[in-house]
Amino acid sequence: FQAKSENRKTIWNTEEVPEGSEFDDICDPREQPEYQILFKQCVGTEDVIFGMSRKDPSTACCEDMVIKIKLPETKYSDITLDIQDKVLDLRTPKKKLLLHLPYRVDSQNGKARFLSEEETLEVTLRLSREFDFINFA
Repeated sequence: FQAKSENRKTIWNTEEVPEGSEFDDICDPREQPEYQILFKQCVGTEDVIFGMSRKDPSTACCEDMVIKIKLPETKYSDITLDIQDKVLDLRTPKKKLLLHLPYRVDSQNGKARFLSEEETLEVTLRLSREFDFINFA
């Protein structure tokens, strides 16, 4: 058996490395904050009352993913947030969250806001979906 390799010094092929593993840091002692993943969809009366579209309450029909992260005793200026297509990486002086997202997102057009009275960071990300009979854009 002889493996074909473009570079003999490589240990793994890029397909063998799990997506998002570049963010993993098992030696980091910071604790993971509490978080919650919610899904949002735009519906109108034609969807709710008349049932004219094929939308249903499932996540398959949602347009946005909202991630609420509890960050007690944290200032907005201390938060570092990095969003990739399938990974959310959040770091503060006391907390660290590496979250592999359940769906691919548009990493360039998300929104984040810090609710200081609730000590919560709210990240809204547009789901990046293929065209299908439910999601037209």
